[in-house]
Amino acid sequence: MASADNFISATETRLSCYTLTNKSPISDSRIHEIVNATIKSAPSAFNVQSARAVILLKQDHEKIWDIGDACLKKAMPEAAYQSLAPKIQGFKNAYGTILFFEDQAALDTLKSKNPGIQHVIPEWAQHSSGMHQFIVWTALELEGLGCNLQHYNFMPAFSEQVRETWKLPETWELHCQLVFGQPKDGLTRSRERTYLPLEDRVKVFGS
Repeated sequence: MASADNFISATETRLSCYTLTNKSPISDSRIHEIVNATIKSAPSAFNVQSARAVILLKQDHEKIWDIGDACLKKAMPEAAYQSLAPKIQGFKNAYGTILFFEDQAALDTLKSKNPGIQHVIPEWAQHSSGMHQFIVWTALELEGLGCNLQHYNFMPAFSEQVRETWKLPETWELHCQLVFGQPKDGLTRSRERTYLPLEDRVKVFGS
């Protein structure tokens, strides 16, 4: 039987990896299965189930980072663009990208049913989206993939082109991009974690 130790051990494998290749140790169907299970089971406020995901592989994966490169070049001063362009190429060199969205139509319906708390529903949606991202990221790491999380949706043009290119609903708001691939030379992490003292971060009362 699985225990909390199994779960905690799994979370400790989740580290950012940027040295990725365009290979995968698992099948595309397995990647799809992991994302499906996460979208089905991850929690959401009032069970609104507003999370949406798009899996981009092969040419479609490369296409999104061509879009990212073009948008970045327009949005940034030349010097800033030149410093970031190699990172974009690194993302493009990976195997795939999973896009995480929140469906604003579902959230608006929830707001209309609960007007007294509508001001906190966007924050709760962020919490839920983060849990979806964490589950998929951790699961892919356990399957031998390296991942890193990006937020190129800070550029409105990027989000708009993503919706237009893959003909996604206007109500889907892009939150982030999880880039993944087989780590280069077998590396699973780009840096070691360091930890601040837990006694400064966790307090216990009543025990």
